[in-house]
Amino acid sequence: MADGVPSVFVKQDAAAPPGLFESEARGLRWLATAGGVRVAEVLAVDATSLTLERLTPTRPTPAAADRFGADLARTHAAGAPVWGHTEGDGFIGPLPLPHGPYRSWADLWWSGRIEPFLRRAVDRGTVSSLDARRVEEVSVRRAAAVSAGEPARVHGDLWSGNVVWTQQGAVLVDAGAAHGGHAEADLAMLALFGLPYLDRVLAAYGECSPLLDGWRDRVPLMQLHPILVHVVLFGGAYVGALTKAVDALA
Repeated sequence: MADGVPSVFVKQDAAAPPGLFESEARGLRWLATAGGVRVAEVLAVDATSLTLERLTPTRPTPAAADRFGADLARTHAAGAPVWGHTEGDGFIGPLPLPHGPYRSWADLWWSGRIEPFLRRAVDRGTVSSLDARRVEEVSVRRAAAVSAGEPARVHGDLWSGNVVWTQQGAVLVDAGAAHGGHAEADLAMLALFGLPYLDRVLAAYGECSPLLDGWRDRVPLMQLHPILVHVVLFGGAYVGALTKAVDALA
């Protein structure tokens, strides 16, 4: 402890779902081995807590955004052995996240990312059965047309709140959803709630790993999963965003 500030950051919850903190630790350590974006160091983990290095946030800069884009491309390029994960399921927020593994990216996207959360939303009465059938039709059809290549090493929950800007650059946290997936899903989630200097991040990313033709048209498809997660967690306030994404894909 220096000047009264703890040298570590502890996440603790005695009622945490089984495997929550272990999944996050596994994801952080896996991403760290990619040699790309810096990841918060895991110092200790057990069933009810996760101890990480303490990060000191600062304002992002254009130079930090450029580096983040290039480093994220390297993280994705490190790849994964399967679509999903071979060491158990993950979490996105407090919700369990199926990791398969799956036979293809399209299978992962429907069976592991869209259908489980769409089913929850229907069961809770937040999304109608009619609207759910429309989500299924467009997501299955559009995902089947995606050229996925090999699995990328993705964070899986890469909204702006999980990117901590420090004096040393961007650092990733909250990696319980890390898996072998499509790189564009991480990029689309960065755009969903906004990221400082996102255009610079994408430009630097593209210089290291050129984005595939049509990637902008696929952004609504890649955003369906995080939108559905928010529908499940927060209810009808996000149904409009879901409808907008589906309309863009129809």
